[in-house]
Amino acid sequence: MTAVPEIHVAFARELALFVPRGRRSGATPVAIDGVSTLGHVVESLGVPLTEVGALLVDGREVAVSHLPAAGESVEVRAVERPQRVPGAPLRFLLDVHLGTLARRLRLLGVDTAYESTDIGDPALAARSAAERRVMLSRDRGLLRRRELWAGAFVYSTRSEEQLRDVLERFRPELRPWTRCTACNGLLREATKEEVTDQLEGGTQRSYDVFAQCRECGRAYWKGAHHEQLEAIVERALSMRTHEG
Repeated sequence: MTAVPEIHVAFARELALFVPRGRRSGATPVAIDGVSTLGHVVESLGVPLTEVGALLVDGREVAVSHLPAAGESVEVRAVERPQRVPGAPLRFLLDVHLGTLARRLRLLGVDTAYESTDIGDPALAARSAAERRVMLSRDRGLLRRRELWAGAFVYSTRSEEQLRDVLERFRPELRPWTRCTACNGLLREATKEEVTDQLEGGTQRSYDVFAQCRECGRAYWKGAHHEQLEAIVERALSMRTHEG
């Protein structure tokens, strides 16, 4: 009986949540077929390539297109942080499940597109490619689509942790209070008269400083929730300061 050719693959601890429990510590054997690339092998074990940094084979770095040979030892490292996305201004696209994260990124002035309805993985991937946006999602299948411009897995289900992770991973430039949290458009200063049709009586009497979205026309002022939003902004800016 002919032995099945194998390689030995070890995953970085940061990638443990993607792989079966038996592969989470040390190198484990993986059968190869002689035609599948190393990138395909890694994905078949559960790890989206968006989360993979360097691939080392017997100590030397190789591309995802490397064709593994029997007996090779593979080390799969996590993506380096901060992650650089070459070739386009850094901007994001979020799927239907990440609405709170989208609004908070926009609050910080980060260019963030968001689909409030489920348009399907093919359409999301196509938009990512067409607009050169980093796709953020918890859907591993979506992140495996080849047409994506770039992508990243959102590790937490808690919006505070999601925001911290994205800011730490990509370190986007922050320009708080410059984008519409509803549509991602840029804001401009506005007079009370320009937005009066959106104001209730109490607001008209209590506030004099307003902004308005250039795209959708939505009005903004320092209302009842401003302290809560201010706290989100301050935490993000403080985190940036500590990063140096």
